[in-house]
Amino acid sequence: MSRFTIHDLASIIDARAASGGEGSYTRKLLDKGAEHCAKKLGEEAVETVIAAVENSRDHLVAETADLLFHLLVLLKARGIRLEEVEAVLAQRTGMSGLEEKASRKRDQV
Repeated sequence: MSRFTIHDLASIIDARAASGGEGSYTRKLLDKGAEHCAKKLGEEAVETVIAAVENSRDHLVAETADLLFHLLVLLKARGIRLEEVEAVLAQRTGMSGLEEKASRKRDQV
């Protein structure tokens, strides 16, 4: 049995974004624009934090799934592919997190 991955989810979002289906939640989010998608992501982020603070494992898992979905929808709304995010993550893993954060601060000056 194959594992469901975040790439599978991104592909489903791409397919639903291309559909004109009235029954697609993804399509409805995208039709409302990137700003709306960003607000939905923010709501899901807050719900994820609350679940973590409440120490409810099942609730945290469910809210994390919602958060990842809404993040991918927002990326789609802004025309950013998951592979672009992965490339940045790959660059960052070449050094320690503290070194990487320090280098970003130097780059911003």
